[in-house]
Amino acid sequence: MTTLDIPPSAAPPLASVTEVLAIAGRRLRRLRRNPGRLIGITLNPLITMVALGYLFSSAIQIPGSTNYIEFIFAGVVMQGALAAVGPTAIAVALDVQGGLVDRFRSLPISRSAVLIGHVIADLLISMIGLVIVVAFGLLFGWRPHNGVLPTLAGFGLVAVFTFTVLWLGVLLGMAMSNLETIESVGGLVAVVFSFLSTGFLSVDKLPGWIQPIAQWNPVSSVISACRDLWGNGAPSGSGFPAENPSLVILVSLGLLFLVTSVLSVRRYRNS
Repeated sequence: MTTLDIPPSAAPPLASVTEVLAIAGRRLRRLRRNPGRLIGITLNPLITMVALGYLFSSAIQIPGSTNYIEFIFAGVVMQGALAAVGPTAIAVALDVQGGLVDRFRSLPISRSAVLIGHVIADLLISMIGLVIVVAFGLLFGWRPHNGVLPTLAGFGLVAVFTFTVLWLGVLLGMAMSNLETIESVGGLVAVVFSFLSTGFLSVDKLPGWIQPIAQWNPVSSVISACRDLWGNGAPSGSGFPAENPSLVILVSLGLLFLVTSVLSVRRYRNS
């Protein structure tokens, strides 16, 4: 009796749930042996919340907001989501360099299952980190004010945003081979997109040349939507992005997901 070898090209075009869960489970098992991944995505948001929201809150005044910790909480949460980009990119790059991706290619599984599994696992890790950040936020005085459903909707938006930016991490991991470069780029993404937004200061408090950048930064739109859902609202400024945050979120996150996911899968197939 001969063994039937199924070529990789015979794999189904779409990832099955079983394949994705198998890849995600492998990724999560690695977290038990290396919990530093979880510490890395929660440490920066916690430091920011302690430094700005607790130690310096009396020195920073935001028009329309009397509780600074409530004002910055959505920005802190976004910072945690952006901090996941670098570790995801490094994990994908290590799999590529270690030959694991080549072994996956020899199996009759969907090409996208490997990448989706990475994203699902890192999304779950990020949600655990979010729970930790929320616990500290409650400790320092953050409170939602619009009831259970809007509060959950806000966290649902955070999960969608995190899922989308994790695909940026996958693309970085597939496109770059130098781990130090990946770490630097990932850190730059977290710093630039979180601080060049309305996460920690209102638009009118920012330097004039930064104000349009902060207004059009899609992170600012997500932050504004979360504040509204949690009842932590403050004036978000004027202009199209401030007046139409839902449209900006839909278009920007949709384009980011489409571009990064398609390029990641194409890179996986051709590398």
